[in-house]
Amino acid sequence: MIFITLGSQKFQFNRILIAVDELLDKKVISDEVFAQIGYSDYRPKNYKFKKFLNYDEFKKMEEKADIILTHGGTGAIIGAIKQGKKVIAVPRLAKYGEHVDNHQIQLIEQFKTQNLIYGLKNCGELKDALNYIKNHDFNIYKSNTNLIIDSIEKFINEH
Repeated sequence: MIFITLGSQKFQFNRILIAVDELLDKKVISDEVFAQIGYSDYRPKNYKFKKFLNYDEFKKMEEKADIILTHGGTGAIIGAIKQGKKVIAVPRLAKYGEHVDNHQIQLIEQFKTQNLIYGLKNCGELKDALNYIKNHDFNIYKSNTNLIIDSIEKFINEH
């Protein structure tokens, strides 16, 4: 199953929803698809969706999914890779009214460089991305939260 999650930003992200609908129309995607569309105003024709999911609904969808298709938000990406999911991320771009700037390009590139996700530059690459990740082994995400906490505690104790 493919779970599309577009976050809770007050911006639409219709491009990604339309691209998936088109690939389903062409029978390129045969997987079940579900989307949390957020503030997008495009209504998918070939798959189920909901504007927002509560915490339990979101976790259930994330657990059920083999692939998470998401925007370039840090929380969405980290949440999915912590669950061991294969992630395809597409940056929200200012020129399409999807965000105020293009910072998601850099965020996605950082995760992609670490072989944690597959990052796209545009939705036209989605077909290739889906084919690629099915047989690609990504690195396992390792949190450095404890390392950061330890270093802060050490600093405090020394000063």
